[in-house]
Amino acid sequence: MKTARPDVVGFYHEATFSIAYLVIDPTTRQAAIIDPVLDYDEKAGRVSTDFADMLLAEVEKRGLSIAWILDTHPHADHFSAAAYMKEKLGAPTAIGEHVIDVQKLWKDFYNLPDFPADGSQWDRLFAEGDTFQIGELQGRVMFSPGHTLASITYVIGDAAFVHDTLFQPDFGTARADFPGGDAAELYRSIQAILSLPGDTRLFTGHDYQPGGRPVAFESTVDEQTRENIHLKDAPDEATYVKRRNERDGTLPMPKLILHALQVNIRGGRLPEPEDNGRVYLKIPIGVL
Repeated sequence: MKTARPDVVGFYHEATFSIAYLVIDPTTRQAAIIDPVLDYDEKAGRVSTDFADMLLAEVEKRGLSIAWILDTHPHADHFSAAAYMKEKLGAPTAIGEHVIDVQKLWKDFYNLPDFPADGSQWDRLFAEGDTFQIGELQGRVMFSPGHTLASITYVIGDAAFVHDTLFQPDFGTARADFPGGDAAELYRSIQAILSLPGDTRLFTGHDYQPGGRPVAFESTVDEQTRENIHLKDAPDEATYVKRRNERDGTLPMPKLILHALQVNIRGGRLPEPEDNGRVYLKIPIGVL
């Protein structure tokens, strides 16, 4: 039986090197939005919806009906626009069920005793093996921890959306040194993704354009298996873990991690305004 082939359109958010996706059933014109980005200017403390509005305009231009707004994990380098997209489109939001573990961790870091760390900020929490529909396309969820406690992969027809677990082959694989990250789990998640059929299209969550090359965000299982610079010279888990941990020890934290997690554990919502009507972000000192 021939595997369904969704139309996939990626949109590059240059400020955060992120890619948001429209995943379209060509038969019914139903679609999902994956990992939409809310603009944030950290110097001005300003949030805007320019990128999200561009996605909304594209949805309208293409005559699409949005079935799902999907996050792959709580992002550390940009704000999620999932809540804004739900407000505009009315479509349900979803993320992996282990977001609760991330919420509990960061609730403590931010000292938010009344914060409900129960995943209720999304309409659905996906477990390993859960399925969902986009028109005639069936999606399937793979739990892919290691980069974060909550990372999942969405397999939709012949396409898999692998968040930050894999980058393009010339840039390698995700870091595993965020709170709750684990290089051994990351290796096992990567191997599970690479056990998909060799022609499966893999779509990654970021591209850092090594060497100044043009933006790229699509590869295949076969290409990653042959060419990924962090995998081809790491023949086993122990070697990979050693090299991954050594590399992570040289990397600075993302500049927005402390800004972004307090928004993203809320499903892309800002904290509630305080008694003066202003919204504040908290920056915990020393937790990283």
